Amino acid sequence: MAKAQATKEAKAAAKAARKKASRERRTQLWQAFKMQRKDDKLLLPLMIGSLVGIIAVAVIAGLLTGALVFLLPLGILLGLLVAFVIFGRRVQKSVFAKAEGQAGAAGWALDNLRGSWRVKQAVTGNAHLDAVHRVIGKPGVILVGEGSASRLRTLLAQEKKKIARVVGDTPIYDVIVGNDEGQVPLKKLERHLNKLPKNINGKRMDSLESRLSALGGRSGPGMPKGPMPAGAKMKNVQRSMRRR
Repeated sequence: MAKAQATKEAKAAAKAARKKASRERRTQLWQAFKMQRKDDKLLLPLMIGSLVGIIAVAVIAGLLTGALVFLLPLGILLGLLVAFVIFGRRVQKSVFAKAEGQAGAAGWALDNLRGSWRVKQAVTGNAHLDAVHRVIGKPGVILVGEGSASRLRTLLAQEKKKIARVVGDTPIYDVIVGNDEGQVPLKKLERHLNKLPKNINGKRMDSLESRLSALGGRSGPGMPKGPMPAGAKMKNVQRSMRRR
């Protein structure tokens, strides 16, 4: 009897936790929507236009085929989905625009990567706030530098030499975030990493993470750990949108 009561209480607690998490996600999305609408005058016209346009197409198709009862609900759902995707894309674009150029922005972008990436921010840096972040993924080990390109070349070379002793034949890539020739813009960083060839599996990623963690790392004086533009909790917003 006591066990049944405990199970019932556990289920009730889990249900309450899910409801609380759902409320928090809705609150985050609403806050993000209000912030974006304030700065982005095209947001509502694009969202409403896509919704109305898709519903109109569904109605016309339904009248022509005699399947209005089926196509109208489908059109509404598809229109809402497209409007939500537009919202997410424009929020993401706005956040990256605000973050670009800030010290630590690349570290923040890496922490928001989708997928099984293992990120270690600011494994090395200097007093100028130049930083090198380490990423482990299926391509291998990627060193991502942000700051002055001339100073980063030395930091990247030193870090690459350091980790090469423990990663064996695992490929090591290096990337400098920026807008100059040969650099990767912040907003395209995730796409660039995803285009790298897949060289290792998850088991090897675990092994590399363990070995590289043993190396440790040092941050430069006052090294930022990935700042976020004021009021924009993009990581939580992205997570909320993926759950929808």
